[in-house]
Amino acid sequence: MPKVQTARGSKAPFEFSGASEKLFGEDLEDFAGEIKIVGEVEDVERCFIVRGQIFCKRNFICDRCLTESTREQVHDFEEEFDKAEAIDELLDVTELLRDELLAGQPMKNLCREDCKGLCPVCGANLNEGECGCEKFVVDPRLAALKDLKLE
Repeated sequence: MPKVQTARGSKAPFEFSGASEKLFGEDLEDFAGEIKIVGEVEDVERCFIVRGQIFCKRNFICDRCLTESTREQVHDFEEEFDKAEAIDELLDVTELLRDELLAGQPMKNLCREDCKGLCPVCGANLNEGECGCEKFVVDPRLAALKDLKLE
């Protein structure tokens, strides 16, 4: 559980690394290998400001082509802590770091920005090459409209 040392009237650097279970007390299974956290605590008179970066690798399934992928991520964080939260000159930043890591995940997971996805007809992965299927499929509810003769 990450706790950072405060420094009255100045800045104090910190660094943590380890598996998610060691850092957060739970296994965040999508994250591969070690999670590294680097930052500093600054005393700004009325409060402490904790800021830094989280470095990690995350395993996921691509939302378009369904292939397994891994991507390196960097998450910035900054949070104010009331001075009363410091116990024995230590601030518990576990919740801040865990929440920042989870909230910073993308809404859409893509193996690469230009992922072509799967063929809607045969299901082939279009990143590996064209499959040759006719991509234009007429909606059966509108098929009768193609027989209309417009003059």
